[in-house]
Amino acid sequence: MALFKRGDTSAKGFDWAGLGWLFLFFWYFSGITQLLILLTDTSGFAGFRQAFIMSSIWLAPVLLFPARTRLLAALIGIVLWACSMASLGYFFIYQQEFSQSVIFIMFESNPSEAGEYMTQYFAWWIVLAFIAHTAFSIFLWTRLRPVYMPRGRALVATTALLVAVVGYPLVKQIARSDSLRGGLERFETRIEPAVPWQMVVAYRRYLEQLDNMQGMLASASKIAPLKNLKDASADLPATLVLVIGESTNRQRMSLYGYPRQTTPELDKLKDQLAVFDNVITPRPYTIEALQQVLTFADEENPELYLTTPSVVSVMKQAGYKTYWITNQQTMTKRNTMLTTFSEQADEQVYLNNNRNQNARQYDGDVLEPFNKALADKAPRKFIVVHLLGTHMSYQYRYPPTFDKFTDRQGVPAGVRDDQVPTYNSYDNAVLYNDFVVSSLIKDYAKTDPNGFLLYLSDHGEDVFDSAGHNTLGRNESKPTAPMYTIPFMAWASPKWRETHDWSFAGDLGRPYSSSQLIHTWTDLAGLSADELDRSKSLVSDSFKPRPLLIGNPFERQSKALIDFSLMKPKPRTTQVVQQ
Repeated sequence: MALFKRGDTSAKGFDWAGLGWLFLFFWYFSGITQLLILLTDTSGFAGFRQAFIMSSIWLAPVLLFPARTRLLAALIGIVLWACSMASLGYFFIYQQEFSQSVIFIMFESNPSEAGEYMTQYFAWWIVLAFIAHTAFSIFLWTRLRPVYMPRGRALVATTALLVAVVGYPLVKQIARSDSLRGGLERFETRIEPAVPWQMVVAYRRYLEQLDNMQGMLASASKIAPLKNLKDASADLPATLVLVIGESTNRQRMSLYGYPRQTTPELDKLKDQLAVFDNVITPRPYTIEALQQVLTFADEENPELYLTTPSVVSVMKQAGYKTYWITNQQTMTKRNTMLTTFSEQADEQVYLNNNRNQNARQYDGDVLEPFNKALADKAPRKFIVVHLLGTHMSYQYRYPPTFDKFTDRQGVPAGVRDDQVPTYNSYDNAVLYNDFVVSSLIKDYAKTDPNGFLLYLSDHGEDVFDSAGHNTLGRNESKPTAPMYTIPFMAWASPKWRETHDWSFAGDLGRPYSSSQLIHTWTDLAGLSADELDRSKSLVSDSFKPRPLLIGNPFERQSKALIDFSLMKPKPRTTQVVQQ
C-alpha cells in the first residue's frame, strides 16, 4: 500500500509548483484586466497590487481540502470567470474599470438603450478575446493538482493567510477611521479591484448611493418653484449652455496672461468672448462649491441648497428641456450630490464610470453627446456639460498628442526639478481643456443658435504656483489664491446679441464669487422672479460688490470666513519663454 497519495510531497518537500499553478489560476481572473489597465496606463499600480493580494484568499479552501482541489477550483473559477468577463468586456469597450457607476448605468438603461449599446460596440475581436480568455482559464484549470500538507499545518497556513489578507488589513483600516463604517468602506476600496468583490462592492455601494440620491431627489421634489417667474424671451426658441470645468486655475491660462500658450484656441476666440478676470470660487472642492454655484446657497447661507431650486429646476420651470452631460464619476459617495443635480434634468449622459478617479478619461468624449443634444428638435434647450477638466492626476487628463510642455522653459525658477513633470503635466491638461472648451463653443456656434454659452471652473488648483512653490492641490485650511481663482467667460450668438444687451466691457473686472452664479445666469437668460437678486448678477447695472468670502461656512463659530479680496496673488517669477 502506498504511503503517500499522488501529489503528497511530505517525503520530498513542499509542492511549490503546484501552489504556484493554483495561485495563477485564481489570480488570472482579476489579474488579466488589472494588467491591461496597468499596461495601457489607464490607471496606476494600486489596483493591480490589490488584485494580486486578494486573489490569494482562494487558496484557503483548496489547502484545507486538497482531495477536492479541482472541484473547488472549478466552482470558484466559474464565479470568478463570469465576473471577469463583465469587467474585461467593459474594459475592452470603454477602457475603464468596472465600478458602481456601471451598475447605475445598467439599471438606468432600458432594454432598447441596452440593445443600441450592444449594436454600437459589438466587434468580432471582442468575441474572439472572450473565447481566448475562457480557453486559457480552462487550460490553467487542467494544470491544477492537489497540494497536500499535514492537517495541522494546513490549518495554520490558511489561518495565517486569511489574517494577512483580510484580518490585519480590515483591523488596520478600522483603526485608521473615525467609525466602524468608515473602516469597512476603506477596506472595501482595497478589495474592490479583485473579482468577485468588484461586483459585490459595486452593487452594495450602488444600493447605498441610490438610496441617498432618491432621498435627495424626494426632498428636491418638495422644493417650491420660484415665485412670479417671468421670461423676457418666452416666445423665442433658445439654446443655452453651461459648461462646468474642474480644478482649472485661470492663472495658468494664456487667455489670462500666463506666459506659456496653454489656451491657444480660446486666445483665437478672445474677441468673441466676454472674459471676466476677477471671479473666485467659495470652496476649493467640487461638491461643496457646486452646492452653492448651482443653487441659491452661498457662504452666508450654505444650507439653502437643501430648500431652494437648482439652476436645472429653474430652467425646467422656465420651459426649457434640460440635459446633463458629465465626464465626472457618477455613483460614488462623494458625487451623489452631483448625480442628484443631474437626475433633475430631463436627459442625462454619464461618460465616466471608472472606479478610480485617477484614471484616463478624456473630456473630448463629451463632444458627441453635446452635438446630439444640440440636434434635438426641442425649441428651448438648457444643456449642462460637466468636465473632468484638469483634475488630479494631471497626466491622465490629456492624450499624448497634447504632451507639449516637457522641460523647464517657462517654469518658475523656484520650482524644483522633481516638481517640473507635475507642473508641466498640469499645463498640458490646461492645453487639452482649451481644446475641449473651444470645441464646445465652435460646435455650438455651427448650429446658429439663439443663445449663449457660459464656462467656469468649479475651483482652482495650486500646482506649485504660490509663494515657496511647495503647495500641490487644494487645502481649505491652508488657502492660497490659485485654489480659488477660476476662469469665467461667455460667448453669445449673433441672434442673441441682436435682442439682448451683451456689452460687458465695464463688468469684466468686477469682484465676484461664483456662489452667486444663479443670479447671473438667470439675468443673462432674461429670467426674473421674486427670489432672484439682480444686485448679485455680475452683468447687471444693479450689481453691488460684496466681500469675496471663502472657507468652510459650517465652521464659522470656530473659524471665521476669509475675505478673498485680501488674498492678493503674488507676482510670478518666470523664465522668458517663447512657445
